[in-house]
Amino acid sequence: MHLKIDTSWNNYLKAEFEKPYFKDLMAFVASEYENHRCFPPKSEIFNAFNHCAFDAVKVVIIGQDPYHDVGQANGLCFSVNDGVKHPPSLVNIFKELETDLGIPYPKSGNLMPWAKQGVLLLNATLTVRAHKAGSHQKQGWETFTDAVIKTISEEKSNIVFLLWGGFAKKKTKLIDTKKHIVLQSGHPSPLSANRGCWFGNTCFSETNSQLLRVDQHPIAWSLP
Repeated sequence: MHLKIDTSWNNYLKAEFEKPYFKDLMAFVASEYENHRCFPPKSEIFNAFNHCAFDAVKVVIIGQDPYHDVGQANGLCFSVNDGVKHPPSLVNIFKELETDLGIPYPKSGNLMPWAKQGVLLLNATLTVRAHKAGSHQKQGWETFTDAVIKTISEEKSNIVFLLWGGFAKKKTKLIDTKKHIVLQSGHPSPLSANRGCWFGNTCFSETNSQLLRVDQHPIAWSLP
């Protein structure tokens, strides 16, 4: 199975693509897509990379798994296609945007405008079988996405990493915190948010403050 990834990433990740685990992963993904309904669509598996070139990355948001219901996943973590009902975590993300920055709650849950501004919306696992959460975990995707995070850490400076929840916080060990900014909070899922671990974290305004501090353009977080 051959998946296209933006050439700006290929320059940094080509060694990863040649490793045995990645070839085994691609064989697994090919078999899953051939024999089961899987998400996101094959052409969108690497959307996080194809809509945010390596040189453009300013912010990294780490999710865990793609959405597994029909029509939801579009290759960007926490994002859904236009017209799709917002999942609970995304609802809470947008509520925090409202209180943090006074941004009106958006109609669309498609986070593509963030990606276009340099926000890498990276799930740890990039594919999933329909209606089976976590079904493609521990097949090699996590090895690959950990390598992506390490590469960003090593090759770039002053990236803002947004680590939401326990799973994402474990990725801190892959990041050189001396030259990058790591902002941690609870997960936006209802379970975490309702325990007081999400709302009021002001991660969006803090991200922009950190970007301005290093002479980078802030992210326009508002959406249609």
